[in-house]
Amino acid sequence: MDNIITIVGYGAEDVENELGNRCEYVVQDQQLGTGDAVARAEGLLKDSDGETLVISGDTPLFTAATLKQLFEYHEQKKATATILTSQAPDPAGYGRIVRNNLGIVEKIVEQKDATSEEQGIHEINTGVYVFDNQALFEALHKINNDNAQGEYYLTDAIEVLKNEGRTIAAYKMANFNESMGVNDRVAQARATHIMQDRINRYHMKNGVTIVNPDATYIDSDIKIGQDTIIEPGVQLQNGTEIGSNCVIGAHSKISGSKIHDNVHVFSSVIEDAEMMPGSDIGPNSHLRPGAEIGKNVHIGNFCEVKSATIGEGTKMGHLTYVGNAKLGKHINIGCGVIFANYDGAHKHTSTVGDDSFIGSNSNLIAPVHIADHTFIAAGSTITDDMNQYDMGIARERQTNKPGYYKKLPFKGAN
Repeated sequence: MDNIITIVGYGAEDVENELGNRCEYVVQDQQLGTGDAVARAEGLLKDSDGETLVISGDTPLFTAATLKQLFEYHEQKKATATILTSQAPDPAGYGRIVRNNLGIVEKIVEQKDATSEEQGIHEINTGVYVFDNQALFEALHKINNDNAQGEYYLTDAIEVLKNEGRTIAAYKMANFNESMGVNDRVAQARATHIMQDRINRYHMKNGVTIVNPDATYIDSDIKIGQDTIIEPGVQLQNGTEIGSNCVIGAHSKISGSKIHDNVHVFSSVIEDAEMMPGSDIGPNSHLRPGAEIGKNVHIGNFCEVKSATIGEGTKMGHLTYVGNAKLGKHINIGCGVIFANYDGAHKHTSTVGDDSFIGSNSNLIAPVHIADHTFIAAGSTITDDMNQYDMGIARERQTNKPGYYKKLPFKGAN
């Protein structure tokens, strides 16, 4: 396609925000029908030769293969206009294709303008057409809005071309589901199911195991390597890339992230993050934007990492928050460790060197620099930098008061 033009009206800003710079935009200020909508593009296309494909914005299921077949049929028939049609089990609401005894298209009649006999026709107009570009805009100048809707129908342009002796063809596609329009939440759910089935089949045919395709939700721009296993309830979104031989565990959600080979994700959420080969996470942990997880890192349950790098071989088993930090290799992070990175106004960064040990229930108050080969005792609140081979301990000494239990109101849990 040389030019893609999107006709927008109500909700134009939302459409433009979604599509970005992938196309040009033309505004239809008043919704006066499909013919009027296409006519809005005349200023951009009227001087162009070749063919123009017209497709409705609420029909998301057409495949490239079907559109290619439509173009090939159009060229084969040397047509001025070719209509993409389908056989609908229930044609209610669709325009009908009226053919003569020779099977040649006579006209397209809209539901509200159709006679009772025409309403019994099951071959429907999908709203997709290929036109000779010059002929299209010439015909649009000759249509009117003398119909039940008071609108300018694009289908009337086809009738104009036919009356001028031009060749009008109709290509009937095999799969009606592709033509399904989305006009309410029920249709949206049906279309989502069909699209998801296509996406899941594509990945399974390319060597990905999807345990329950009906309960797996993968965006169309996702890449997944061979022999990766996707368990039920997984959501993969926003250009995520998954390597080979991975396991993405049940109910994980991964968005905008890169997961390298041989990574295990168990029931966790990953957003705009990266996990290097051999690492694992979960269950019930969270990688937030800017998390970079090195090779063979272990992140257990109820951990959160944000705007931080975790070096190769480092382990954090459970109940840990690492924010705005740079952690080296082969560090052991105990249970309940907190990197306190926010002072109420600004975020600060801390660093921890290789082969260090951070004991359980320790707090690191940013910004601090912890050198290689250091040891932080459990329960410490670290506010100062530590040099190589230091052990840091920062806690009150325990005091036991004999017999004091009897003076307290607590007498056991009831």
